[in-house]
Amino acid sequence: MRLALRGAAILAGFLFCVPFHYLWKLLRIRSFWPQLFLAYAGRCCGLRVTVRGTPLGDNVLFAANHVSWLDILAIGGATRTAFVARDDVEGWPGVGWAANLNGTIYVVRHARREVREQADELRAALAAGRAVTLFPEGTTEAGHEVLPFRASLFASLYPALPGVRVQPIALEYCASGDAAWIGDEGYGVNAKRILSRPGTLPVTLHFLAPIDPREAGDRKALAHQAREEVVQALAASAGPTDPL
Repeated sequence: MRLALRGAAILAGFLFCVPFHYLWKLLRIRSFWPQLFLAYAGRCCGLRVTVRGTPLGDNVLFAANHVSWLDILAIGGATRTAFVARDDVEGWPGVGWAANLNGTIYVVRHARREVREQADELRAALAAGRAVTLFPEGTTEAGHEVLPFRASLFASLYPALPGVRVQPIALEYCASGDAAWIGDEGYGVNAKRILSRPGTLPVTLHFLAPIDPREAGDRKALAHQAREEVVQALAASAGPTDPL
């Protein structure tokens, strides 16, 4: 019953927001409807989002650790951002269409020529002043550690774009094991588990100090610095560990 009610609520919210989104585009007004829908969908899924720090509004590449598809609802509901996603997401029923409405940039990691073209697409979006979110670990993890950030995903920032900064985001779930999407668990199975879960799922978004790519040096140094900022923020939030 919980699964059906939450699914119906998300679908109703989507059907309500989409016509207004297209109307805003027709009138050439910047649409806030994707952000509104993502925040609403996240709440339907049980998310209770707390924001720490101040997110930049434009000319920013958000770089976040990645735990679950819920990350998109949490960050997208807190900011007006597009996302960088795997190319297969575009083929997911319903999800791909919704992602396209929000201007998602797709990455095909196994084809070098296409990766270069997509880096150019991401660079163009940033040059136009858009806010874009990247999950540079390249995959989800259980929330217990932050995997290395892939330097290749920061290539679009060099040569440095004037005014564009990288803002790391540390995502911290109160129950990361419940939110995590790892291993061979299919999207449908994971979504069913999340939507059937009783209670709420608190998550804190720590928006950290922005980094100027020109001061970081190169893409490898930038990736390392962004990851270290996220790791330190999560460690500080967790507090000291009691000695055995």
